[in-house]
Amino acid sequence: MTTLYFIRHGKTEWNQEGRFQGANGDSPLLPESYDQIKLLAQYLEDISFTHAFASPIKRAYDTAEATIEAMNQDIPLTPLAGLKEFGMGVWEGMRFNDVKASYPDMHDAYRHHPELFDARQVDGSESFEAVQARFVADVDRAVAEYGGEGVNLMFFSHGMSLTAGMGALLGIPLADIRLRGGLGNTSTSILTTDDGIHYQEVIRNDTSYLEEAPDETNMV
Repeated sequence: MTTLYFIRHGKTEWNQEGRFQGANGDSPLLPESYDQIKLLAQYLEDISFTHAFASPIKRAYDTAEATIEAMNQDIPLTPLAGLKEFGMGVWEGMRFNDVKASYPDMHDAYRHHPELFDARQVDGSESFEAVQARFVADVDRAVAEYGGEGVNLMFFSHGMSLTAGMGALLGIPLADIRLRGGLGNTSTSILTTDDGIHYQEVIRNDTSYLEEAPDETNMV
């Protein structure tokens, strides 16, 4: 059995400001995020990991590097484009409330009804289906190459790409992937697979090791 640890990046300036970052926007991790990353590392440090993978976007890759450094393990780290955040096109950099006011139907679909989200109505946006396809393809390849009995792998990614991608791995219908809400910054979700095809959920959105209770600016 291969065990997959999916970790959302630490909280950033734009998270705190309530802005969409997406695949092409980015902002630095907050100073306090590095303290939370150390708590994440303590949570993971007794687990032996074969390999780690990260979105190449800076906020996620920085989280991965800082976590591995704090764990004091020699874990190879590979960037995977499939782990990038949902490309939000013209929404990137905009405040959530401004997007909600300008694109009420598509904002509601993105947040609550992903099966109704029409990327053609948001210039430059990806579709949920496209994000799921690239996420699953890269995770499946990683498991095929590095997975095996007793193997633990880490994947550092982003809130919506993790929600969409893990939902696809688990076979959850697109309409239902948002029913349990978002994922917190520096959270851990764990899946397992025996064959690299079928996945089971062990835990979702674990933040019990953090010293800060999640609030709405932590969740995507």
